[in-house]
Amino acid sequence: MNARVAVVTGASRGIGAAIARSLADAGCQVVAAARSGDALQSLVDALPAPGLAHACDLSQAGSADALVEATLARFGRIDVVVNNAGATPRGDFLAFDDAAWADGFALKFFGAVRLCRAAWPHLVRSQGCIVNIAGIGGRTGSAEFTIGGSVNAALLNLTKSLADRGVRDGVRVNAVNPSGIATERTQVRIDRLAAERGISPEAAAKDLARELRVARFGTPQEIASVVAFLASDAASYMQGAVVDVDGGQTRTL
Repeated sequence: MNARVAVVTGASRGIGAAIARSLADAGCQVVAAARSGDALQSLVDALPAPGLAHACDLSQAGSADALVEATLARFGRIDVVVNNAGATPRGDFLAFDDAAWADGFALKFFGAVRLCRAAWPHLVRSQGCIVNIAGIGGRTGSAEFTIGGSVNAALLNLTKSLADRGVRDGVRVNAVNPSGIATERTQVRIDRLAAERGISPEAAAKDLARELRVARFGTPQEIASVVAFLASDAASYMQGAVVDVDGGQTRTL
């Protein structure tokens, strides 16, 4: 039997790279997609099974179709899609113009929409699954995360909607909500806080964790482990689930 094939977007670093490695360790052949070709190739070269590095900008129309076509040309099937690409800015709502909002939705939401649509017939054929990486901002609104929260909420609704269709088509669709994860993006936030308060980055990291009411920041691998579970047969009865992996930051039902 052929190995399962997993497409992971935003795979060049951080959470996406950790997901790619975890799925490869679980026996998948991984197609890693992101804008950074060199970083992708380094990642794929280190995986335990042959994979494919596919540099693309999924905010652009046609990129998702090209990614699916490249995957099929190389491996002939698609079993898992992980929509992880996309980052959204923090800041004052009044400071963001239409272009900022359009850019916020372009990759993380519409890139996921396009890839789900392009991959869906092949996931039906393999009885595969989708895992969307959203974020807890989609569940709890924040004045300084209006774009990100709105994008994440839309992605969570898309998850539920596709899961509803997936019951009929045999495709599982679930989502993971990370919170503060120790990535380069989080470090930028910590460094900014350290500069504002005139303290060390280590002290700023502790302050930020305390303000978020969590014991510590999570690691990319902790997100990747949950994704690997959701993509496995062990999660075969999970459909439309939204899993918060946030150290307890989300305290609402």
